[in-house]
Amino acid sequence: MITFPNAKINLGLNVVEKRPDGYHNLETIFYPIPLEDALEIGPLSQGTEQACTLSQTGISVDGNSEDNLVLKAYRLLNAHHPLPPVQIHLHKHIPTGAGLGGGSSDAAYMLKLLNEQFELHLSADTLEDYAAQLGADCAFFVRNQPVYAEGIGNVFSPIELSLKGYGLIVIKPDVFVSTRDAFAHIRPRRPEQNLRNIVRRPINEWKHFMTNDFEESVFPKFPTISVIKEKLYQAGAVYASMSGSGSSVYGLFTPDAPLPDLPIEANDQVFRLTLH
Repeated sequence: MITFPNAKINLGLNVVEKRPDGYHNLETIFYPIPLEDALEIGPLSQGTEQACTLSQTGISVDGNSEDNLVLKAYRLLNAHHPLPPVQIHLHKHIPTGAGLGGGSSDAAYMLKLLNEQFELHLSADTLEDYAAQLGADCAFFVRNQPVYAEGIGNVFSPIELSLKGYGLIVIKPDVFVSTRDAFAHIRPRRPEQNLRNIVRRPINEWKHFMTNDFEESVFPKFPTISVIKEKLYQAGAVYASMSGSGSSVYGLFTPDAPLPDLPIEANDQVFRLTLH
């Protein structure tokens, strides 16, 4: 059985306060986009002692494969609902370290895939509870619908928002932004306008009101990312922003406008999409 975990973008991101536990509360809007990995499971060969194995192709993923969220998702579900051994294949197409939620999506889709394959009959609410144990934004990908997110990015409220037909260009430069870099100059504060109100405005007004606080820290240290955002606006984007804590930047283009070609660096990854 195969499924296709998709990415997300952040529409605005405000860091509103520092928590006693050292984390930060934020507000943002998660919006799903049709940039996808491929995730497949099948029966493990008889006589294998392992509960599951993972093979990977596509974009290389740094770190120990045993720490991959897909395996953690299997182990978490297996601890509560014993599962047959499986072999897992993950083809990575969503860039890593990009603020696009690819790893979180893989984990959530693994939970959904196992639930369907082995007829566990777990509700979406239950799957969200499991997903939240794997990462703050993992639960978003269970229902995979636009949400207003609060807390550390794990408290969701549904919103009425459709960008169907809009063109989207996502550019991932050959730059790694660490969590430390992203938070380096963050000054938590509550914005004058709530994102839920801003997103109700016409999209061509978003650039005047909707911001990503991480750009304040990231752009001075990595000016290449700032340049990409400016190129997207020069090419006609109605709204452009860094997604999450970076390093990818996206631009939204009106449905009647052809997606432009942009001058990019040799190692930049570029994705041209139409939103559903």
